[in-house]
Amino acid sequence: MYRLTDLNQECSFTGYVPFSLKSRNRVNILALGDVGGTLLIGLKLQGGDVIDQIGIYDVNPQMSQRYEIEMNQIAFPFDGVRMPEVKSITEEKLFDCDIFIFCASRAVPAVAEKVKDVRMAQFESNRIIIEQYAKMASKRNFKGLFAVISDPVDPLCKAAYLAGEKLRPEQIQGFGLGVMNSRAIYFAKRDNRFRLYLEQGRAFGPHGQDLVIADSILDYHDQVSEELTRLTVQSNLDVRNLGFKPYIAPALSSGTISILLTLRGEWHYSSNFIGKEKEGAFMGALNRMTSQGTRFEETLLPEKLFLRIKNAYDNLRNII
Repeated sequence: MYRLTDLNQECSFTGYVPFSLKSRNRVNILALGDVGGTLLIGLKLQGGDVIDQIGIYDVNPQMSQRYEIEMNQIAFPFDGVRMPEVKSITEEKLFDCDIFIFCASRAVPAVAEKVKDVRMAQFESNRIIIEQYAKMASKRNFKGLFAVISDPVDPLCKAAYLAGEKLRPEQIQGFGLGVMNSRAIYFAKRDNRFRLYLEQGRAFGPHGQDLVIADSILDYHDQVSEELTRLTVQSNLDVRNLGFKPYIAPALSSGTISILLTLRGEWHYSSNFIGKEKEGAFMGALNRMTSQGTRFEETLLPEKLFLRIKNAYDNLRNII
């Protein structure tokens, strides 16, 4: 049996705490496209217990103004339910916060465009953008959490780390695995072959082709898990084949839900750095934020499952 720590003998899952878990946090969002706008709606409706204010910035100022107006016109009948205020901010104020959320994206493949891995197709163009903001965060001596939502999540986290000289790897977190877990649940509810996943399943690895879905960590079945992984990875293509961009579930499952669970110190899926300095990679697994830093779930893994996870980790290390 193996543990995640066996991926790299020099890896560490605790240490630097990127931000202090607060009862109320300031959150800033960069870019209000399909994902950013949907994420914002979710945080506005569900984040009142841990978010004080949400700052929003988009290169189109009218987009920011529109969302500021509409978000602050959302209220319960007698305004008795706490919801964070939404405020349009300038680019210079992006890192005056506890959590910075990167949702910027360029060159998203059109729905009709046939691309084997839609997420990786965006890497080079989005890498340029995230490096720009990582350098800005470093220059501003940003001490908060640098959260990455844009695709491909895990390589972009590494790009931000390499570009942001003063950013520590523990300060960067990728939010893409949450929706993969949710998609696996979707299929498990519809096919009895995968029913174990609902109570015993886990997701590991990147938000993409090297994803690892385990039908059970107590009674692992390799072939069943491989099939569930395949369905989960291809699920976004099912929506694209209908003529739509599949951004709603990622924005809410990977974004809103996972970020709020992070702020609440609860278990969630996200990508964190594993490895020695710049030689490691950002990879997803179940974890939670504590006062001592990030804690991964310490689960015993059968050899076949561990080797799948290690393959995903090694491939991520080779991307950048």
